[in-house]
Amino acid sequence: IFAAQSGYATPKVDVRAAVFRDRKILLVQERSDNLWTLPGGWADVNDSPSEAVEKEVVQESGFKVRTERLLAVFDRAKHPHDPPFPFHIYKMFFLCGIESGEATPSMETASVDFFAPDAIPPLSLSRITNEQIRFCFEAGLNGPKPAAFD
Repeated sequence: IFAAQSGYATPKVDVRAAVFRDRKILLVQERSDNLWTLPGGWADVNDSPSEAVEKEVVQESGFKVRTERLLAVFDRAKHPHDPPFPFHIYKMFFLCGIESGEATPSMETASVDFFAPDAIPPLSLSRITNEQIRFCFEAGLNGPKPAAFD
């Protein structure tokens, strides 16, 4: 797995969007494990972080969004994701506002919906944790705060 990597080892970047409607958060159900997560994925080369997260949201949920602010940059290894991943990963969380679109599943996602904090479905722990969802509710709905990290 590491033989194909050349150059200095650097972290991969995972971008995630916290999108709210009526104080509920947007989640997508991944086809790969039938569990739920914030829309997002790997940042592509030549995309800025905001371009990457906006592209992931529309691809996975059908909603066109505008990135409003950075909520956090977390080191995946310092959070209880399961299973562990062989590469080092930085997870960037952004607050995004809906501009247009409607809930539309994709080739990657089986379902798209908004959830209240007390009604979060089973999560894809390799992608998102319950603590990170709670963080997004707090940081996304309770006014601007400095970005969190680690």
